[in-house]
Amino acid sequence: MLSFGIDKKPSDIQKDLSVKHKIIRRQLGYSQSELAKRSGVSLGSVKRFENSGQISLESLLKLAQILNRLHDFESILTSTENLKEIEKLFSDKTRG
Repeated sequence: MLSFGIDKKPSDIQKDLSVKHKIIRRQLGYSQSELAKRSGVSLGSVKRFENSGQISLESLLKLAQILNRLHDFESILTSTENLKEIEKLFSDKTRG
């Protein structure tokens, strides 16, 4: 199906993630079976993810940890507010 919007749909992002995951897994020399054993994620879940992009968040994070990519998720859903400004409100120096 052709998409004419600028923004990606969730299903597009799922598929992109599955493709990137598969590339990284292969670069690191892991078979699907070996990755499943090391991560504690079922082989069926690994296969389903790589074929369709469908996976639970917990399983995705477990796979990312084994592939040394868990840090990639730390910037998701970050606040757009400047935390330093908020911290100033609670510092002892500004209370009077």
